[in-house]
Amino acid sequence: MTTAEAERPASSSGSSSSTVANGQRGVSRVLAKLSHSLAEGEYYEAHMMYRTLYFRYTAQKRFEDCLDLLYDGAQKLIERQQESSAADLCLLLVDTLEKRPQTDNDTDNFQWIPRLGDLIRDLSPSTVERETLIHRVVKWSIGVHGHFGHPMLHKLIANVFWTEENIEAARHHYLLCQDGSLCGYVLIMISERKGFRSEVDLFVVQVVLQQLSLEDRKSADDTFSEYTRYHPKLLRNEFPFKEPLLNFLYFLLRLIEAKSALGFRALRKLYDPSLKRDVSFNKYLTKIGMIYFDEQPEPVHAGPTGLGGMFGDIFNHLMQGFEDEDEEPNRPQRQGQQQRLNANSELD
Repeated sequence: MTTAEAERPASSSGSSSSTVANGQRGVSRVLAKLSHSLAEGEYYEAHMMYRTLYFRYTAQKRFEDCLDLLYDGAQKLIERQQESSAADLCLLLVDTLEKRPQTDNDTDNFQWIPRLGDLIRDLSPSTVERETLIHRVVKWSIGVHGHFGHPMLHKLIANVFWTEENIEAARHHYLLCQDGSLCGYVLIMISERKGFRSEVDLFVVQVVLQQLSLEDRKSADDTFSEYTRYHPKLLRNEFPFKEPLLNFLYFLLRLIEAKSALGFRALRKLYDPSLKRDVSFNKYLTKIGMIYFDEQPEPVHAGPTGLGGMFGDIFNHLMQGFEDEDEEPNRPQRQGQQQRLNANSELD
């Protein structure tokens, strides 16, 4: 081996080590300036330094350092009422989550769900970028956890919207949180606040059909049980109910368990007059027939597609400021219902 050949590896290694050392010194300098800018209230400069570090960390594939930096930075900027800048860091955080290599171990992804929920909660509804952040977070979770994203994430987002009295947005995410008891309780509260007594059954029917269409049978069972057991305006809180559509759901859930396609068709025919109270029921039942009874799909009619189209319909009509009618005598109340809307207690 010649002297030149012997020296090449050492020279290459030395150059690489020097580059890494220079990069680390550069990051250290930016971090020092960042700390000074935050202390002096120079938030625009601090925001730009966070972005600089984001680019450096991701280029070096230091994804965990980048995530921790952005999370800490977003919290600090929120504390200082710099929510637009904080939201930008939140979006960079999601971008980093998307860029880092995925592993079979879901622990690292799962731990970011409550952290992202905290950031969404701490950003005010008036922050323009928050809606984009929510969409990006859900999209990331779908890519990692499949289906419609992680149920806990939807529960956290739903609790945020519920606290802000954004009922329709909260309802959408409660529907996807796979907690039927909580969903049923929320529907009771919405029904009592916004619905006529004559519409008390419509709230739960639409949601249970939607849950079944999403192949979430357990949540559908739990939602129906919670709603019918505790709703104070139902004339009966157990089968047979006074409301025909509740009896329809009762039979439907049992026919799904029995996998009786013949019974399903007969049930639809028997309750057709009641099912016509809302035109959306037919499309849910068509999908339910395909999923649980191997029925062939009916011809597709033009109309809204996707989750947004499915989840609108009658609920939008019911939310137009209706006031309650005279109340029925109070039923026994389930203990601890209000605490179920507290995200922190749900995660303990």
